[in-house]
Amino acid sequence: MLEKLLNLDSQLFLLLNSYHSPVWDKIMWFISGKYEWIPLYAILVGFLVFKYKWRSVYIFIAVALLVTLADQISTNVFKEGIKRLRPSHVESLQHAIHLFVRENGEVYRGGQYGFVSSHAANSFALATFLHFLFKRQWFSITIFIWAAIVSYSRIYLGVHYPGDIAGGALLGYLIGLLVYRLYVFLNKRFQLTTKGT
Repeated sequence: MLEKLLNLDSQLFLLLNSYHSPVWDKIMWFISGKYEWIPLYAILVGFLVFKYKWRSVYIFIAVALLVTLADQISTNVFKEGIKRLRPSHVESLQHAIHLFVRENGEVYRGGQYGFVSSHAANSFALATFLHFLFKRQWFSITIFIWAAIVSYSRIYLGVHYPGDIAGGALLGYLIGLLVYRLYVFLNKRFQLTTKGT
């Protein structure tokens, strides 16, 4: 059963990874970056400070906690524990996959292990927390689309299977939900921000 699932995961990966072009290479590399999203984070920080003033520091602590949990658990528990090679490190797939080539000619392959995706875990953890925090349909749709695009970019770049992404997204959702419930509990107990947050 597991072998069939892994084979299906590989076939789906090869299908999704096969759609590429030089223009989309650059776009997906940008989307997959860490520092490229600083302007978005700055807007979110500005909005939270505007809405909650100095009390927004408690939200930032919650976000720092969920990102730390998502990143560390995805890496140290899952990747190092399961040790599933990324497709970019599987010798038998090298002839069939599309990998991103940096400007210096270096082929980007990511780290050795890929289950689960830290990009997916981090982005979905943040999206889930903000979804419950703001409770606005348009925002929730937007932030989850953002998380999905960031996650898909990892398949496009050839460094994650769809299963890695699904596992990371589920982990991120659970962490985001857990941290939000902890935040609500502490907020009700100590009135960290405002009633009804």
